[in-house]
Amino acid sequence: MGLRITDLTKSFGGLTAVDGFNLELGDRDLQGIIGPNGAGKTTVFNLITGVYAPDRGQIQLGERPVSGLPSDAIARAGIARTFQNIRLFAQMTVLDNITMALHARAGYWLWEAAFRTGNFHRQEARLLAESREHLARFGLLDRQRESAGSLPYGEQRRLEIARALATGPKVLLLDEPAAGMNPREVEELIQLIQQVHRDFSLAILLIEHQLPVVMELCREVQVLDFGQTIASGAPQEVVRNPLVIEAYLGEEEAPA
Repeated sequence: MGLRITDLTKSFGGLTAVDGFNLELGDRDLQGIIGPNGAGKTTVFNLITGVYAPDRGQIQLGERPVSGLPSDAIARAGIARTFQNIRLFAQMTVLDNITMALHARAGYWLWEAAFRTGNFHRQEARLLAESREHLARFGLLDRQRESAGSLPYGEQRRLEIARALATGPKVLLLDEPAAGMNPREVEELIQLIQQVHRDFSLAILLIEHQLPVVMELCREVQVLDFGQTIASGAPQEVVRNPLVIEAYLGEEEAPA
């Protein structure tokens, strides 16, 4: 179940933040969006996830139109995201952060929770077991009782990705996952994303400023500048495009 975006456009006042954006993301694809600050990258993610309604254009998840739907409906349809600034429930435990994500498919009615029925207890036990299995998969089981906000930065990012995946998405949007990381954490993040792409049946769309991350991970990238796509293709080709060098890399020489 891939993602198809056609002529996506959004303006704020007199400023066009995204202008005619198009994307074809296959059901096991891994693509990237790059560009300077203010280019419209995060606005694209906000349009995909229902934070904003587009002025024009269509977003389809598989054959289902999702453009303009509320964020919770889009999440239930199968699109999950992370944020540039990590958004965990910092005071809650690592385990509770995952369990809350799994509650979208809790398997009991509200009245069963109110009366603590047998089905409620069985389903809660199942969710707890699934949460621990999920944490073990991401190397976080030994941290389950710690508050999420107390984790080192790289492990907070790992938890945020794990929580997004707990909802069972078909498309995962990663908004600058390497922001604020040191080189060791960046390398661990690259390995984590490769693991997720290998082990989960989903597509990944990545926004990232660190070009080595994009070069390592993405099959194809688009470059945005002032809301418009100025180049697209394999990352090794895109970073040599004169328009990209001017808009994104400034006067720096393109990577070898």
